[in-house]
Amino acid sequence: MVDLSFYKNKKVLITGNTGFKGSWLCKILLMAGANVTGYSLEPPTNPSLFKIANLDKQMNSIIGDIRNLEKLQKVFEEIKPEIVFHLAAQPIVRTSYENPVYTYETNVMGTVNILECVRKSPSVKSFLNVTTDKVYKNNEWEWGYRENEFLDGYDPYSNSKSCSELVTHTYKRSFFEDREIGISTARAGNVIGGGDFAKDRIIPDCVRAAMNKENIIVRNPNSIRPYQHVLEPLFAYLLIAQKQYENKQYADSYNVGPNEQDCVTTGKIVDMFVNKWGENLKWECKIDNGPHEANYLKLDCSKIKNTLDWKPIWNIEQAIEKTVEFSKKYINKGNIEECMINQINEYIKNGKGEK
Repeated sequence: MVDLSFYKNKKVLITGNTGFKGSWLCKILLMAGANVTGYSLEPPTNPSLFKIANLDKQMNSIIGDIRNLEKLQKVFEEIKPEIVFHLAAQPIVRTSYENPVYTYETNVMGTVNILECVRKSPSVKSFLNVTTDKVYKNNEWEWGYRENEFLDGYDPYSNSKSCSELVTHTYKRSFFEDREIGISTARAGNVIGGGDFAKDRIIPDCVRAAMNKENIIVRNPNSIRPYQHVLEPLFAYLLIAQKQYENKQYADSYNVGPNEQDCVTTGKIVDMFVNKWGENLKWECKIDNGPHEANYLKLDCSKIKNTLDWKPIWNIEQAIEKTVEFSKKYINKGNIEECMINQINEYIKNGKGEK
């Protein structure tokens, strides 16, 4: 478990802070006492977790496009961040088929822009580029991919993230070998949790169906994915950024995913959601002849476990339970910020072995 006291009073910049993962990361860092600045487009969904958790009122949130290098450079000059988490991206596979140019501009040139700012910054000591488990060439293997596997994502989103990895590696070799800056990438699995309102993601689709008293539509119930609660990769990101800040030798590429037994089919995860939700909720399979999706995808996370002593805290059933808890709190107009704080504190306690 990362020592969150490390982040107290640290100047932290988060790109993509108005998104689902970015919002949770902001809340953790605010609770840790960090000086947090965000750089992002307006929230990508309505409603958005960033707004309903009042994060826009608790931090310095700058609205800007990651493709705008000039504006991004001015933010670096003004904020002088010590730690940078790069989450800004076009993150939806189906959207990448509809708008591949925008996807590549954002995910590839956005990475070039942020690394160019880091290159010119005298203040940054730790940079983490958040990518995805989909960066690997998918051979439909039954075993998990390791960090030294070939990078070649199939669809425009996945491939643009593969390119983002390569850009990061090139900048690291070309510009940071003789500087005390830790540069890493983190390849996370499929995240779930409260406050995700995105389209074409299975858990948000489940929540919307439950709210509308409709059956959940599942496109590919037999596909296997490394599902994990959103707090799992976020605490891993915080650990990576801390370790490489303190010792550049920890800078590397890391897979971040669940344990083997928690890599489950989409059908099973929907079954768990239905059971936790109750209210006679049901699901049905409806193939829509959409774009290509991998059937089998798992990660081997031995590297981060052995190198940084990281391990998952919540299993898949706990992840679903926390997601349902949050979603029902939202539907019943409960205090979302309080729910986030409680879940973060519970996760930290569980990580320390406390109940």
